[in-house]
Amino acid sequence: MWESLQLLALFPPGWGGVLLKGLSMTVVVALGAYLLGLVIGFGGAVGKIYGGPVLKTVLETYTTLIRAVPELVLILLLFYSGQSALNALMASLGYDRVDINPVAAGIAVLGFVQGAYTTEVIRAAMLAVPKGQIEAAYAYGMNRSKMLRRIMMPSMIPFALPGLANLWLIVTKDTALLAVVGSSELATVTRAAAGSTRNYLLFYVAAACLYLALTLVSTVIIRRLEKHYRPESRDTVKLNTLATARR
Repeated sequence: MWESLQLLALFPPGWGGVLLKGLSMTVVVALGAYLLGLVIGFGGAVGKIYGGPVLKTVLETYTTLIRAVPELVLILLLFYSGQSALNALMASLGYDRVDINPVAAGIAVLGFVQGAYTTEVIRAAMLAVPKGQIEAAYAYGMNRSKMLRRIMMPSMIPFALPGLANLWLIVTKDTALLAVVGSSELATVTRAAAGSTRNYLLFYVAAACLYLALTLVSTVIIRRLEKHYRPESRDTVKLNTLATARR
């Protein structure tokens, strides 16, 4: 038993340091994909609400296809087809073949997938904002860009936060799917450690504990954000401030 636990030491011949490095790479990939998904999602939501018929059709097709196909299939499809398309383009321009970095490709692929789900979350949050606030913004002479930045975005955060928090937890687990393309995140290094030592139970239980720790830390942060952006909490702060000012 002790000899098995020594395999989790932080320094060789232990694999603990490798697992922690894989966990840090998981966080990097998840964060990059999540931020990319937010950018795509916000643009997609605005396009679905305020765009023209052609743009709305394109965005509807994008979100429907991405949500209908399993993530693993999309990762394999986008990774290999994207690499082939890029190399074909490079060859047509007279350049040598390039190998896409698995981490960068993982961020791009997961971000593209996340963008479809984020689009729907943000779109629903935008539609939940009272129309009176939007009409008042236009009445004060704001253009659409200024209205989105000053009125829509702050007002939609409480409505969007639960869905966006759930997407963050999903993308942290979806990073494990990148093991099929040779990335260096936690699932990949765990498989390498288990294969090298033939101690599969130990390393996969250790990886599960690391994923659980990441989820627990994320949950604490999410709850604090929800408490901060909850409308009634802000109203309570305003009332307490007024009451203090009147004393």
